[in-house]
Amino acid sequence: MNWNQWGPTQMTRRDQRSAPKQVAAARGLVVEDAASGFTGAVVRVEKSGGVHLVVLEGRKGVTRSFPLGLGFLIDGTAVNLVVPTQQQPSRPTRTASGSRAVAPRRAAVAKASRIWVEGIHDAELVEKIWGDDLRVEGIVVEPLHGIDDLAGAVKQFQPGPKRRLAVLLDHLVDGSKEQRIAQEAMKASGAKDNVLIVGHPYVDIWQAVKPEVIGIHTWPKIPRNEDWKTGMLARLGLPHQTPADIGLGWKKILSRVSNFKDLEADLLGRVEHMIDFVTVHD
Repeated sequence: MNWNQWGPTQMTRRDQRSAPKQVAAARGLVVEDAASGFTGAVVRVEKSGGVHLVVLEGRKGVTRSFPLGLGFLIDGTAVNLVVPTQQQPSRPTRTASGSRAVAPRRAAVAKASRIWVEGIHDAELVEKIWGDDLRVEGIVVEPLHGIDDLAGAVKQFQPGPKRRLAVLLDHLVDGSKEQRIAQEAMKASGAKDNVLIVGHPYVDIWQAVKPEVIGIHTWPKIPRNEDWKTGMLARLGLPHQTPADIGLGWKKILSRVSNFKDLEADLLGRVEHMIDFVTVHD
């Protein structure tokens, strides 16, 4: 049944029992306009010419207005959007990444596209700042646990227009080993339009956290012949003898990070670029 063709006086009692559920158009609720496919978060409900309109904001900040009522979907289920009857409880209006926060909803089904990062610490930092955005988009972040065979991994992934891949590398600077590995991986991919490899200039993702966030003026410099994480924790006066010490040290640093303002711009821009790249066809 096309609910847009039925008004309240046209529906039988049986139709009314199977009618879409009424849902208040609360600010932040993510809905899809069934006719156009436009998906966005509710910004506000307004009245124009005697008709209530709901204003939706998409991921890129584009807003569109639709008549309130039937013809909307939430997680694929038809709903009837109605004017909120009371003031909604206050909620954060922005996620940790600075995106508009949306009402609680089930995570989207994971898409074939992926974001790869070097290790578990990178994945944890991306999750803390961009996790809400990625769940809405249905994008999974996977740690590589090493990039020496990145070319082989990319080739095995078999990128394509609906299966895009974005990779984040540490210390991707001119003349570095990482630059050579990235170039080889791009050549091996055979699908350059569907693979994006970006990087930040820091030796490790830890340095993407602004030093003042953990109470120092600048990150200490660690000699090349010394393990970077071990040396860093030693200079910060933290336990550093075992792998468990390294993990706990990172947890301590990560606990100081609250939102995107605690991270360096070099990382912020790269991750936002990656998310846009793997969701461009959605």
